[in-house]
Amino acid sequence: MADLSLLFPIIILIITSTTIIFTPPTLASQQLNHLSSNRAPRFLSKHSYSIKTQQEEQQRYKYESKYFYQQLDHFSFLNLPKFSQRYLINTDHWAGPELRGPIFLYCGNEGDIEWFAVNTGFVWEIAPLFGAMVLFPEHRYYGESVPFGSREEAYKNASTFSYLTAEQALADFAVLITDLKRNLSAQACPVVLFGGSYGGMLAAWMRLKYPHVAIGALASSAPILQFEDIVPPETFYNLVSNDFKRESTSCFNTIKESWDALLSEGLKKNGLVQLTKTFHLCRELKSTEDLADWLDSAYSYLAMVDYPYPSAFMMPLPGYPIREVSNDSLLI
Repeated sequence: MADLSLLFPIIILIITSTTIIFTPPTLASQQLNHLSSNRAPRFLSKHSYSIKTQQEEQQRYKYESKYFYQQLDHFSFLNLPKFSQRYLINTDHWAGPELRGPIFLYCGNEGDIEWFAVNTGFVWEIAPLFGAMVLFPEHRYYGESVPFGSREEAYKNASTFSYLTAEQALADFAVLITDLKRNLSAQACPVVLFGGSYGGMLAAWMRLKYPHVAIGALASSAPILQFEDIVPPETFYNLVSNDFKRESTSCFNTIKESWDALLSEGLKKNGLVQLTKTFHLCRELKSTEDLADWLDSAYSYLAMVDYPYPSAFMMPLPGYPIREVSNDSLLI
């Protein structure tokens, strides 16, 4: 059984190295893989630097915000209210319809589209080389593209929430780009889709479902087959574990053994109080599961943003953040 004193330095380094924005898939742990978290843990970073303001990012990635009225349900004849879908557009380098300049369309993820626009540098970098228009449509129910007038109303119940599906989102993108090309007399301009993670899944699916709309798709880190009975559910967890094992076997083993140690400590008299003190938590733990969920998300996000270069996608992080955590923990 792992000594909690060995685990503590690793946790301290995670706390000072990364921030979690929203709840990720749970990190694999044989003892705690049934747990889920409804809270988003936040960490401070010793690598923190000032995050660029929205205005500063817009100067680097110039775009214009526009809106398009979408059907709420593309697959029925019901007379439902439309909603305003936001999209970001840049035509600075577009060759235009006469030269059949391409259109690079990024399939918006589950969040504010501006967040993805300023973290998708590859599209912006290659657009001038191809004389391409850059287009970032926002995913329905996120950012400013919320049906029924407000998030409260849209998320109110299963009925209003039922129109949040990948199928509807793909139809949004297809209808938007078709209308935009018609208005710009750009029907002959090819469309290339881009996306990362869930956005990458949408890009790949859109190319399959609407092959007449787009000539190709680049799907980055897109688990397009990650579904029950197709890909084993532990696949994601194995990848996270391998990331830590590759950097430090000692760090990996300590984390692996820590799950039993946490459960054992939590079952002791005043065990939760001791865990609260050990991890310097702001509030006393009510259950071991709360701490385990928090750690699960930390490990998972470190793996997901283990880029070889500094990045501020989730928060300001150095290159190879898992290596930073593993190496620094060996020095403590």
